[in-house]
Amino acid sequence: MNQPTHTGKVLITGGAGFLGINLVRYLFAQGITDITALDLADFDYPEKSRVNAVKGDIRDRATVDRCMQGVRWVVHTAAALPLYKKEEILSIDIGGSKTLLESALAHGVERFVHISSTAVYGIPDHHPLVETDQLHGVGPYGIAKVEAEALCASFRTKGLCVPIIRPKSFVGPERLGVFALFYDWAKDGHNFPMIGSGNNRYQLLDVEDLCDAIWRCMSLDRAVVNDVFNIGAKEFTTMKEDYQAVLDRAGHGKRIIGFPAAPVIWGLRILEALKLSPLYRWVYETACEDSFVSIDKAQKKLQWNPRYSNKQALVRNFEWYLANLHTFEHQTGVSHRVPWNQGALKLIKKLF
Repeated sequence: MNQPTHTGKVLITGGAGFLGINLVRYLFAQGITDITALDLADFDYPEKSRVNAVKGDIRDRATVDRCMQGVRWVVHTAAALPLYKKEEILSIDIGGSKTLLESALAHGVERFVHISSTAVYGIPDHHPLVETDQLHGVGPYGIAKVEAEALCASFRTKGLCVPIIRPKSFVGPERLGVFALFYDWAKDGHNFPMIGSGNNRYQLLDVEDLCDAIWRCMSLDRAVVNDVFNIGAKEFTTMKEDYQAVLDRAGHGKRIIGFPAAPVIWGLRILEALKLSPLYRWVYETACEDSFVSIDKAQKKLQWNPRYSNKQALVRNFEWYLANLHTFEHQTGVSHRVPWNQGALKLIKKLF
């Protein structure tokens, strides 16, 4: 058995992001202390003095090579999200991944854990989705994620151990982005509109459960982890019921209100075209559909069992949002670390 000891240097790409900082904290708790965080953004967390924070681009081979010196594990979380321009998404998510894989192979890295997305399945016609289902990326982000996985598979043939994790949308401490829109409405005592009836099942994931899966891919036997794994919550109900848990926690007696999907989607398409909406196509066109994956493979091969249900993950994230609102309430951007600009939805909020 090739069971590794739990010491060594870790390189986390996207280390200043929402997943990055949660993974840093998780690895500290496992006794891993030699961590380099590579990101275009500043690493401005309390843990800054304990991390080798490098501000740089994953497409720059010289920077990547410097960061890769002596690295045992790479966890590749960096990605251009769907709100970025098409050219940036393809360049970062495909080109950046290729640069990292080439450098990791050249430097003798033991494991390269690639964080992909269930967006690689596109808009599916059945559920639950399993790892062997056909991949079909929707939009530049989905296309780039599919291509990045193909690169990972090609580097496996060269001898690199590349576990691929496909997480559902994950939430937890430090997560804002599109979820901040919902939390803002809940905090201020508004009902919240849902695309469609809300009776569809849409699996989420707590970031702590994701970090546990990553750690297992870093620490278990190579032959077990050199594979592809869906990761998501084990317990979830309908979107209406799961999201209602946050409104109940907010304590204003407000409700999730469903609306016919077709006219809402058309309205959001128009707002997106006018750059007046924070939502992008893959979000609003799948929000009214079932979306869940089988986690059987991860449970069996990784002995991984998620702790948090959808409701627990959403409420845990909401409580962090309330406790830390003063630190980000005037910020907006296109990453998961800051609230997304609500655009025209800020006006619609007044109607609820």
